[in-house]
Amino acid sequence: VWPPQANSFCRPINTTISKLSVLPNNHPNRMKLNINREAFQRVFHVAAMVTPTRSPRPILQNVRLDADRNEVVLKATDTEVGVRLQVEDVEVEGPGSAVLPVARLNMILRENSDERLTIKVDDTKAIVTGSRSRFELQTLSPEEFPEVAGFDAKSCFEVKAAGLRELIRRTLFATDAESSRYALGGVLLEFDGDTLIAVATDGRRLAKMDCPVRKTGSPETGGGTTIVPARSMQLMERMLPDGDVDVRLAVRANDLMLGVPAGTFTTRLVEGRFPKWRDAIPHRTGSHKIDLPVGPFYTALRQAAIVASEESRGIDFTFSDGTLVLSSSTADVGESRVEMPVPFDGEELTIRLDNRFVADFLKVLPLDKVFTFDVESSQAAAWCSTDDRYGYVIMPLQRS
Repeated sequence: VWPPQANSFCRPINTTISKLSVLPNNHPNRMKLNINREAFQRVFHVAAMVTPTRSPRPILQNVRLDADRNEVVLKATDTEVGVRLQVEDVEVEGPGSAVLPVARLNMILRENSDERLTIKVDDTKAIVTGSRSRFELQTLSPEEFPEVAGFDAKSCFEVKAAGLRELIRRTLFATDAESSRYALGGVLLEFDGDTLIAVATDGRRLAKMDCPVRKTGSPETGGGTTIVPARSMQLMERMLPDGDVDVRLAVRANDLMLGVPAGTFTTRLVEGRFPKWRDAIPHRTGSHKIDLPVGPFYTALRQAAIVASEESRGIDFTFSDGTLVLSSSTADVGESRVEMPVPFDGEELTIRLDNRFVADFLKVLPLDKVFTFDVESSQAAAWCSTDDRYGYVIMPLQRS
């Protein structure tokens, strides 16, 4: 039953996972499972995303499958990221362990149309049988597969899955995977009292969002250095369940653990110093704050960007009495000019922004939402914010 009682919330998701029997070396492996193909495929797909396509350690290109009379668990790791997932709707006819090739088994699950399949492991091979099909796959020794830890933190943070998913969606796009500053290739997570703050930046724009959390015990906060790689954040989002479900986060010295009803996700953290992001957030009183509807503004932006090119991505945003004009000009393409009414009554003001950065912000918002566009001058950063704790900084471009 999920969630368990509060006083035992941070015990392992299922204690039987950590007590799976290990077959002795002289014991023949005779695992046999009858699986629901679709249910198994959903879990297997998440594990396959962790598995590397190439590795100097071939065994990492496989998943480990452990089964006893009570639990069936899939494990995958690339040594940087690891997942441990429970498999539902499985009949265990014989307990055991197996290391199975990801690519071949994934194709079998995808191409087969049977409701149920049988997986039988006999020492060095696995036999997958359907109603009219039979596949024999070579396996590796389970004892050589690296251990993948379960969620064993006694102290942790509890957060709603929906809130964590939105936090990831609205910050992840602002990371910079190609930067020589490794910290920019991840999302900073800060635990500040009962608030979880996520920040991402590539040096030219910055996305920040926070959501409420609850403490169980006395969890470590990471001291403001919990930087999660962008790929790990993507995988975390895929792990999150739907609905109003509590999930758990625990920070350790070099890694972060996510506990969900279906299993555990572990990732190493990025080493490096994250920029002082609070210094980049504008705090000003003399700027113009214009409320803009996401849908119409995004439509106008896409139209103005039609003539933009890789060399000329900038769009001029000109605010005048009751009107916003979006204009762009590219020498070998042409010009564009799009107008929309806005609640602005000050002196004319123009700021030039990269249309891709503005579009990235709008893409993660509902089209019927309204956001505040805070602009001071053509040289100062634009600050976009919403009423649900989301903020976005965009540095201006030089106007030629």
